[in-house]
Amino acid sequence: MRKLARTFALVGLVALGAAVLAPSTALAQYREFTGLIDKINDKKMIVDNRQGDKVTFDKVKDTKVEDTHEGKKKSWDDLKSDDHVTVKWKMVDKPRKAYEVIVLPPKKEAGEEL
Repeated sequence: MRKLARTFALVGLVALGAAVLAPSTALAQYREFTGLIDKINDKKMIVDNRQGDKVTFDKVKDTKVEDTHEGKKKSWDDLKSDDHVTVKWKMVDKPRKAYEVIVLPPKKEAGEEL
């Protein structure tokens, strides 16, 4: 009888653990990285956040480009060095993949006149 009770308890704990952990792994959360495009080619881009971090992102076939600044940039090919962007990627990706690139207005430097 005890063995049966232990088995049911173990199965219950495993089921509870799976119910709690499964949604978090299935829905890989997007992360965002914002900075200036340092280098870009048809397959990769390097984004520099000017705080010492340079991150490389690979283009995927479904990479979405959205321009919130001028509305002119609609695809990966329209992006250029020194564009201010936010890149959305998934933490689980190795190497990092750019799922969405949002073009932002140029950021004003400290001390720069408006």
